Amino acid sequence: MTKWHLLYTIISVGFFLTPIHARTWTSADGSKTFVADLKSYNEKTGKVVVKKLNGATMKFQQSILSAEDIEYLKSEGVKLKDQAAGTSKTAVKGVPDVLPDPDGKEADTSKPVQVFVMMGQSNMLGFGNAGALKGTAGEKYSYLVDDAGAWNVRKDVRNVFFCMGGLRYNDWLTAGNGNGSGKFGPEIGIGNYLGYAIDAPVMILKSCVGNRALGWDLLPPSADGTGAKGQSYQGDSEYGNRQVSETAKAAKGWYAGLQYDQDVGAAQNALKNLAKYYPGATKFEVAGFFWWQGAAEGKGNVGTYDKNLAFLFSDLKKDFNAPNAKFVCATLGEHDKGATLSQKMFAFAKKEKDAEVFYSKPVSKGGANGHYGGDPDTYMKVGEGMGKLMIELLAK
Repeated sequence: MTKWHLLYTIISVGFFLTPIHARTWTSADGSKTFVADLKSYNEKTGKVVVKKLNGATMKFQQSILSAEDIEYLKSEGVKLKDQAAGTSKTAVKGVPDVLPDPDGKEADTSKPVQVFVMMGQSNMLGFGNAGALKGTAGEKYSYLVDDAGAWNVRKDVRNVFFCMGGLRYNDWLTAGNGNGSGKFGPEIGIGNYLGYAIDAPVMILKSCVGNRALGWDLLPPSADGTGAKGQSYQGDSEYGNRQVSETAKAAKGWYAGLQYDQDVGAAQNALKNLAKYYPGATKFEVAGFFWWQGAAEGKGNVGTYDKNLAFLFSDLKKDFNAPNAKFVCATLGEHDKGATLSQKMFAFAKKEKDAEVFYSKPVSKGGANGHYGGDPDTYMKVGEGMGKLMIELLAK
């Protein structure tokens, strides 16, 4: 079977949902097309690597593609190579008990942007009440406001937020508008601490939506045997490698891992167009991942949550070419350390030298399903705690 015959066979099964970052590719003779996202391109050898809609990767030579596609490769593929700064260790300095106000200076964009990808569900998305926060910020979080009580703006930290693959916010970090709706999440505490500790441009790149389970919607591509009774919930559990049955297609094409593909894809697409999201920047490296999720896990399998976290961390490092990246997750605010979900998070981190867990209950008011009543202290303290743990990991 020829490569293009194989491609055509795979493509003919079809999908109802096409990621926004995917491209339609055409064969050299124009007779065949397929949809996939460009992962890497070597201009010297002509080798192309793409990720297909079923989550699998495919490698081939540029010669099988149309002239238009080859021109695209020479533009976007080289851009990917040029912008990827490598996997050097992110330098950090210690942080004081109370952060000072930001100095208002822009970062040196000749240095690679240190990118931190944030994922999870609704509480990572953020429901903190910015109005209530402003009333107490001067006393509790003085670095958020100036002497006149106006919001400070960090010109060295870019705050970028995607939801369901769509851009919601793209601006400098300020507590007055954390997620583009006048509310905020843990990105405010995280971003301020990382901005202080890192002498380089910082990007907080959040890509998430509410009501998504790690054991189903956000299932990592390599997850295997983590469903109930040891099943592998790739696709709709009837097929491997995220192939989707006709039954799943009829249900609007949803499949296990679709939200992972969409959230990761939106973040990857942003990094391919780095200067749009961090003006003046030309290089980046993904230094870490933040994860706050769990309230929707009834749709997944809490018993294997630690295994799915391990698959998640491994796949994120692969998908962002970040083998040295660190990982910080947070427990749900209503769960004590004895809760099964909390235990699974700590079990995961115990086995991963580059991962830590922030225990949220001592600083949380209310529960995750009620978005902590919009309590600003919950979102601030969880964010600060996660940021400090990331700094500790980076300093090792």
